[in-house]
Amino acid sequence: MERKHRAPVAAATIILAAALALAAAVTACTSSDNTPKLRVEVVATRPHDPGAFTEGLEIDGSVLYESTGLSGHSWIQATDLATGTELARAELPAPLFGEGITRVGDLLWQLTYQDGIAIARDPATLTEIRRTRFDGEGWGLCARDHRVVMSNGSATLTFRDPQTFAITGTTALTSHQDAKLNELDCAPDGSVYANAWPSNTILRINPDTGEVLAKIDGSGLLPASARTPDTDVLNGIADIPGTDHFLLTGKKWPTSYEVRFVPA
Repeated sequence: MERKHRAPVAAATIILAAALALAAAVTACTSSDNTPKLRVEVVATRPHDPGAFTEGLEIDGSVLYESTGLSGHSWIQATDLATGTELARAELPAPLFGEGITRVGDLLWQLTYQDGIAIARDPATLTEIRRTRFDGEGWGLCARDHRVVMSNGSATLTFRDPQTFAITGTTALTSHQDAKLNELDCAPDGSVYANAWPSNTILRINPDTGEVLAKIDGSGLLPASARTPDTDVLNGIADIPGTDHFLLTGKKWPTSYEVRFVPA
């Protein structure tokens, strides 16, 4: 009698194990990345300083601002978007390591990496107006709805007051929680585009909810023939006013790319 009682128990165990395996498989499928996928379509190219370790890129009207990194080799410049003519330039004194930039109102803010310093500059001359301290690391900046949006290498966006640089709020990504958000662009459509370091991926984010609206593949943008031992990652994104185009480049890239984002 005992042997007959064990058979149903063993069968039940097998059935339960199968059910658990099926549930795990279903969970794996439903938890997969369903974020809409986009790719870059190149519209035009323009030369880029191959010595520029690009950390920040922003277009304001007809002016292109760029900030670069590396301690002792960081600078910020303003150029004419159409002609590339330099309008202003400022060097960042060592040991400061330059990071993201954004213009908001009558100020141009520039981050530093691990120095805990944000610099407010005159947008026309790039002359330093004042400095303020912040905690943690500085990576990317952009401006939206009279707010400064900042990244620090995590999957959280921080909002700051455009005049004082004080924190006014944060938003964490609801997916892609392992993303290291770097250079940012606050686009006219209300979303934030972020380079995900150290990949060739750009994330389109709803800054109010943290939802990742799209995942953009930028791999293959810079051909292997144009790369050198100094060539680093894709970093630098700026929407081009009046168009659905963006300007993309990378650290020590010889080329900037005018692109649009299209379905993959």
